[in-house]
Amino acid sequence: MRSRKARGRIGDLLTYLVFAAALVFFGGPLLWVLSLSIRTQQEVYITSLRLIPETPTLENYVEVLYSAQFSVFLINSLKLSVAGSVGALVVAAPAAYAFSRLDFRGNSALLIGVLALQMISPLVVIIPLYRYFARLNLLDSHISTSMVYIAILVPLATWMLKGFFDGIPPALDEAAMVDGCTRFGAFLRVVLPLILPGLTSVFVLTAILAWGEFIVPYILLSQPSLLPISIGILNFQGNYAQTSTQVVAAGGVLAMLPAIATFVILQRFIVRALTSGAIKG
Repeated sequence: MRSRKARGRIGDLLTYLVFAAALVFFGGPLLWVLSLSIRTQQEVYITSLRLIPETPTLENYVEVLYSAQFSVFLINSLKLSVAGSVGALVVAAPAAYAFSRLDFRGNSALLIGVLALQMISPLVVIIPLYRYFARLNLLDSHISTSMVYIAILVPLATWMLKGFFDGIPPALDEAAMVDGCTRFGAFLRVVLPLILPGLTSVFVLTAILAWGEFIVPYILLSQPSLLPISIGILNFQGNYAQTSTQVVAAGGVLAMLPAIATFVILQRFIVRALTSGAIKG
């Protein structure tokens, strides 16, 4: 008994140590960016490790907020995130339903292949993608960029939605088809409304991922009026060449706030929805 308790305590201790290390690894840079954003130009170049500056200031945030292009960058990010997430749901929902309900040869292998697509970094395909879009005159377009967002988000959305579809009894589909619905009608009118919490959680998570996308808009968009916030904050480095570090840091903090606020506000709903889908699946 004592050995089991000791092993349990050691396991808990190791778990907490791993969580603490992950917190420091991911939270440390965020705290440092936050510290830089409230520093003056002179304090940016102080070599001592000090998170709280001697004279904190919000002037950097004022400069960013009063920039004429900052609101444009936010709106562009919102457009691309919503378009990418909605498009991913439109494509992924029927695909996930097919994987969940239809028994065809290669179902499992194809599903693993969909997951494998999520492992491919955009860096691998961005150069041929740029040349392809350039030949078709599709550069500097939110529509074409949104299509790439959709392609990136569909594998993850498909895997997540399949778990929710697995949690819906197939008998509901069969009853709807007995009453005269087609397979697509049963999917659209019966099953899809039942996984609304899952659709909402997948939409939020994919939108957060799309909000922070950097490589795709950096390569496919060049006009300042089309840039999202993830790329637009780099313009502050050019506009404020001599005082750019703290201004860019302030822009970065402001760029993260919408995604963080969305996740914090909907955290309980997202976790409950994802847990429900996982248990039922």
